[in-house]
Amino acid sequence: MSHAIEELLAAGPSPEAIAAWMEGKRFPFVEGSSATFIYRGEADALYLRHWIFGLESAQALTLVEGTDLWHLTLEIPPHSRVEYKLELQKNGGTQWIQDPLNPHRARDPFGANSVLAGEGYVIPEWSQDDTLARRGTLEPFTFDSAALEAKRTGFLYLPARFRRSRRYPLLVVHDGSDYMRYAGLRTVLDNLIHRLEIPDLVALFLDSPDRLKEYANHEAHARFVTEEVVPHLESRWPLIGEPRGRCLMGASFGGVASLSTAVRYPGFWGRLLLQSGSFAFTDIGSRNHRGPVFDPVVKFMNGFRGAPSAVSERVFVSCGVYESLIYENRSLVPLLDATGMQVRFVEARDGHNWENWRDRSREGLSWLFPGPLMMVYE
Repeated sequence: MSHAIEELLAAGPSPEAIAAWMEGKRFPFVEGSSATFIYRGEADALYLRHWIFGLESAQALTLVEGTDLWHLTLEIPPHSRVEYKLELQKNGGTQWIQDPLNPHRARDPFGANSVLAGEGYVIPEWSQDDTLARRGTLEPFTFDSAALEAKRTGFLYLPARFRRSRRYPLLVVHDGSDYMRYAGLRTVLDNLIHRLEIPDLVALFLDSPDRLKEYANHEAHARFVTEEVVPHLESRWPLIGEPRGRCLMGASFGGVASLSTAVRYPGFWGRLLLQSGSFAFTDIGSRNHRGPVFDPVVKFMNGFRGAPSAVSERVFVSCGVYESLIYENRSLVPLLDATGMQVRFVEARDGHNWENWRDRSREGLSWLFPGPLMMVYE
């Protein structure tokens, strides 16, 4: 229990005392390494629901007797970022709601979560709109793929200072629309290019209507990206056209798609940016405990782990320590490093979500493609 709650309870909380105590505070109320969640209202039971792997997923809030005040205090390490909801049980029904006392939200394809910022965590200023940074342009991208026997769409990003007299690196982003919508990647590119932390580059934001299939070591997808999309772009735009100028990027299953494509085409993709990759594998046998959708991933990862090889030049890997995938990502790094590839691994006190991937994008992009400013410190 937090010191603030103890003081309130010792005073014998009346509605007026509770209102006065809450005035001016930000909730959840962070005191050093502890965070206190508060809710006011009628309920039969109330639970904190979060996505911190290893911590019981449902944490009960306690009702202060004779009031409508519920509270829960948890130990949260500094610099943590936690997405959560409140589970409200009332009159035989249950609903998950966003925290009405917390205005901070993180959106994803399934809706929005409330966000707890632990002591020391701040939203990176380079991820926010900068009025001084010129915006790159987005052009709709459509491609009729022979490999996939279907049309695929996305957006092509051109840097603000684009000139046909120059040659540019190419960044291909899996789940491209989600990266723009939920991780602000277009804004991140604008800002990092403006700050000279990465070079001007061309980015293709690709989408898939069946990502769990096409991103799970799918031969046709790898062929589509490598044999169809890249030659198409290199024939129309002034790209570097060498492995050092080609990067595949993806999170979760998109990370699997990036690595497995590079494995199918070793030496073609000179840069890989893998975020919270769903790199499931089995140490003994082939039984997969994550469900059948992971079966092709497990087969791929077991094969790669059995015979790892250098498929790229530089590989950046990031993962949240609050993810169930942290073990798989940690174990992948020494395998990649042992092949002779340059590898950088970054962990963060965050979960499997888009803002975690946003917060790691600067470090990943500037290491894979250092701009004039970053080269000074290489």
